[in-house]
Amino acid sequence: MAMKAAPRGALAKIEQILKQADSDDNGDISLGALSDAMEERAFGLLMLLLALPCCLPFVYLLPQIVALPMVFLAAQMAQGRRAPWLPETLRRRRMPVKGLLEVTARTKRYAGWLERLAHPRLAGLTGDGGLRVLGAVLIVPCLSILLPLPLTNTVPGIGVAIAAAGVIERDGIFVVLGVLIGLLWVLMLAIGGPALLYFLIEWLKMRFAAG
Repeated sequence: MAMKAAPRGALAKIEQILKQADSDDNGDISLGALSDAMEERAFGLLMLLLALPCCLPFVYLLPQIVALPMVFLAAQMAQGRRAPWLPETLRRRRMPVKGLLEVTARTKRYAGWLERLAHPRLAGLTGDGGLRVLGAVLIVPCLSILLPLPLTNTVPGIGVAIAAAGVIERDGIFVVLGVLIGLLWVLMLAIGGPALLYFLIEWLKMRFAAG
């Protein structure tokens, strides 16, 4: 019997791992089991998988589950670790396989073409030194996702996902693009957020005064 070919592309690899977990583990999977299953590309694959629920609109609960592990992973990349390490409390954190598969399928449907554009280039940006810098920078959008506020997770999640895809495919262009998307959005929120809040407060004051 011919051996089944390995899946091509990060999303296909993630989907294969999740489907195997779905058949083995009663419909959910621990973060530790996911990390172990992803082997040598665990940092990129795990960051991509965790970022996906943050990218898509109308996905609830999952972004709140994945935000803290994303911060841990980014910090470990900055420290130069070769493989992810998570505290036992995070390794035991369980996620619904069905929900993750749905998110992965939606991403493949609407953004699978983007993954096909990735290929090895600007190798220095995905080498050991580049990954340390990337990890330090990704802490910022990951912390933004952690905040339970409007506009703080979707665009930063997209930035992290693109950068993670760049790590997996050794594509420095994707890494730079993802970092720029994540950081510029957080900067815009940091500058524009207080101004927007002030505007809303003044508008409410005027409304109440008029009433």
